[in-house]
Amino acid sequence: MHVWQQSTRDVLDDPQFLAVNAAGDPSARTRLARPRQAPVEHRAIWKGAVAGLAGGLAASWTMNQFQSQLSKWSSSASSPPPREDEDATMKAASAIAQSFGDHALSKREKEVGGSVLHYAFGTAMGAVYGALTEASPHSAAGWGLPFGALLWLGADEIAVSRLGLSGSPTEAPASVHASALAAHLVYGFTADTVRRGVRAAL
Repeated sequence: MHVWQQSTRDVLDDPQFLAVNAAGDPSARTRLARPRQAPVEHRAIWKGAVAGLAGGLAASWTMNQFQSQLSKWSSSASSPPPREDEDATMKAASAIAQSFGDHALSKREKEVGGSVLHYAFGTAMGAVYGALTEASPHSAAGWGLPFGALLWLGADEIAVSRLGLSGSPTEAPASVHASALAAHLVYGFTADTVRRGVRAAL
């Protein structure tokens, strides 16, 4: 780095360069002094994806723990928000099973299938996020909170309803939306924190 700075300084101070610079192109000195940004292909997208995958897996577990604790707090309140017997992941697991045959899943099978889908989706989204932060470092701003908020909006608020896995978002009370948003913010923050640590080790 010091060698590059010294060589650049020598060129900038060269009388012939200064003469050409003054006579022809006033911006030449600025363009030469500005370091070039590394091309996207040199930023190891796969390392970002691997780090994001680890972050997404850890974040999926943390999100589950947060939701479980939040459910306990809600149940101890005087008027807990109404809760469906089956969440969106359980309904998705049941729909997938029925699309491959006539077997109707038991409640336990729905719980297992829903958990698998939850971790698979969360891990995949983490890998996508990790690759994106490698290609565009600015997308990592906010320590994953914007990522979590966008995931809540796109998946929880829009896609789940459009796929028929839940009712209209307007039918749910504000407390349900707030709890889901908080859980996704926890997911996003955890995913980004773990991603940064793993990426630094690669």
